[in-house]
Amino acid sequence: MRKRRLVQIVLLLITGIVVFVLWLRWSEPRMLYYPVREIESTPDQLGFNYEDVTLAASDHVRIHGWFLPALATASTKGLPRITVLFFHGNAGNISHRFEKLNVLLALGADVFIIDYRGYGRSEGTPDEQGTYRDAQAAYVYLTETRRCEPTALVIYGESLGSAIAAELASKTEVGGLILEEAFTSVGDVGQKMFPFLPVRWLVRNKYDTLGKMPRIHAPLLIFHSREDEFFNLRHAQRLLAAANEPKRLIELHGSHNDAFLVSAETYRNGLKDFLATLPRPSPSHGNTHLP
Repeated sequence: MRKRRLVQIVLLLITGIVVFVLWLRWSEPRMLYYPVREIESTPDQLGFNYEDVTLAASDHVRIHGWFLPALATASTKGLPRITVLFFHGNAGNISHRFEKLNVLLALGADVFIIDYRGYGRSEGTPDEQGTYRDAQAAYVYLTETRRCEPTALVIYGESLGSAIAAELASKTEVGGLILEEAFTSVGDVGQKMFPFLPVRWLVRNKYDTLGKMPRIHAPLLIFHSREDEFFNLRHAQRLLAAANEPKRLIELHGSHNDAFLVSAETYRNGLKDFLATLPRPSPSHGNTHLP
């Protein structure tokens, strides 16, 4: 009787694990990606100059983005002419990032922002490798089509975009990397949600930012809030510890999505100081306004 009871318990555990694995496979992309197809407004409707850009990733998925030149009123004294390649978080699309883009443009940076596959006007369905292909296509567009010098190119990633930015920076030459409200890996985040299950080994989309940090050889700036309700400060601290010099962590205040607004002055000054450390493009490069 006791043996039969033990067998029943083992079978229940196995069944529970199988059900969890199947649920995780089904729900993982739904927990990772929250794309919005509708573009709420375009840059010109808000007074920005821009170019509409469509790219083809290496697997031929068409990706949509905007190239915005620095504001004519920007105070650029002492700043290099640089371009920021911006990767947004897992929700919404490029039309939901104008407040942040405005800060970068006002600091004298050109900005290229893309929607990952499945977001906005980009084709396809998002997954980890697909988002990496989208990022690579954007980098090729800037360095080859627009002739941006890599040393004057800053990769910026917020939340999910931080993992995509780190992947790109670990495989290409860039002038700098900015991570905002980043996480170490999807496995770490999932493991905290389900501490008694082997989530770290079960997730398909790894987004292992921490593992990529030692391979990045570019100045690093990390923004992170102690009040981030999704990723605590330990994520940022571990990323910083694994990174090469030069590197800096700036603490903000506020929630995951509004810390850059709550700590607006700290955020802006941190960006300004970081951009000021970057080298100026050579005379034969850096004309990002020409196709």
